[in-house]
Amino acid sequence: MSSEALRTLVLIVAIAVLSPFAADVVRRWIRIPGVVIEIVCGMLIGPHVLGWAHLDEVIEVLAEMGLVFLIFLAGFEIDPDEVKGRPVTRAVQGWLVSLGLGIVVAFGLHALDVTQSVRYVAIALTTTAIGTLLPILGDAGVLRTDLGRNVLASGAMGELGPIVAISVALTTDSPGRTAVVLGVFAAVTVAVGWIATREAKPRTVLLIARTLHSSGQLGVRICVLLCVLMVWTAAEFGLDVLLGAFAAGMVARLFLVEHTPDEALAAPHAFDHREEVQHRIEALGFGFFIPLFFVVSGVRFDLGSLADPVQLVKVPLFLAMFLLVRGTPALLYRRELGRHEVRALALLQASALPLLVVITQIGVSTGEMRADNAAGMVGAGLLSVIAFPIVAMAIHQRGGAAAPEDRPVAPVP
Repeated sequence: MSSEALRTLVLIVAIAVLSPFAADVVRRWIRIPGVVIEIVCGMLIGPHVLGWAHLDEVIEVLAEMGLVFLIFLAGFEIDPDEVKGRPVTRAVQGWLVSLGLGIVVAFGLHALDVTQSVRYVAIALTTTAIGTLLPILGDAGVLRTDLGRNVLASGAMGELGPIVAISVALTTDSPGRTAVVLGVFAAVTVAVGWIATREAKPRTVLLIARTLHSSGQLGVRICVLLCVLMVWTAAEFGLDVLLGAFAAGMVARLFLVEHTPDEALAAPHAFDHREEVQHRIEALGFGFFIPLFFVVSGVRFDLGSLADPVQLVKVPLFLAMFLLVRGTPALLYRRELGRHEVRALALLQASALPLLVVITQIGVSTGEMRADNAAGMVGAGLLSVIAFPIVAMAIHQRGGAAAPEDRPVAPVP
């Protein structure tokens, strides 16, 4: 590893350390997600501003691992008990509506010669930054409400849907064949999940419990094994590694929920392995790999492409397109949520960034997306995760005192 690359790594880690401080300082005026600060700081040390960052193969691989951890934790965060029933049904319906709208919008922008690719733009417009929204919703006390449950379900679909679409439509020229392969991969995932949830020996369960507070960390190592195994399997099937990482997160959650000391009649000191292991994986991911991915994404950001005022106009244009494509499906909830909650849901669903960064990077690297459009979409994504949640929470709080008769009665699922 060269000295320039080592200096770049020091800068990246320093930004990762400073971003929580910066977010805490500005939160008295405005709440800015740490991911935004990391990307913006990456732009500053990148080639278009200070020119301090020099990426090499090692840093690129570490950034790729950050992406894998990000998607793995996105899959891990999905709690089937929280989103089952009508929320997940509405989420699937809403994402399909978004996909249809995204295709129409993408064709329109392509016909006007605003964008080059239809597939990449359409899929990028259907994403939701649920990982960025979770701490905001948690701090606002919204997660356990009807609005929170529907945001969780729609946000999960706003990650799963685009990830599947990436594998089917973006990484191959034979979507039909890929759909068949995707079905086989789904069967493999179900099989791995079934094996992972089989009853384990009490000794194994106790070993997981004991090593959580030692150098063994067996629960964490099992999760990492599931992650790399499913990523490798997806790659072998010719699918995008993101799909493998997402599937691994869901399987790992099932494994940890099923294998607890309680089920093994182990001890009075029983606890939820999932939460314990999740904290450690989050420490590993968010402590190093994931911020490294976002800072490197900022370094790669082609800031020069937005120097032209004409190109800069694309930022508010794409911001409006996010609200149109992902916000419109909130109308499906009119019979279940109040007016203010529907509006808040529309804004929260339209917040997009992490997957947006991934899709635009794939598009630029394959030559399917112009750098100016990628920069415009990421710029719009940065604004969306700052502005949309703030406005949404203000609308939700304003509607909190609505009289019961002003709120619709949700039908029985």
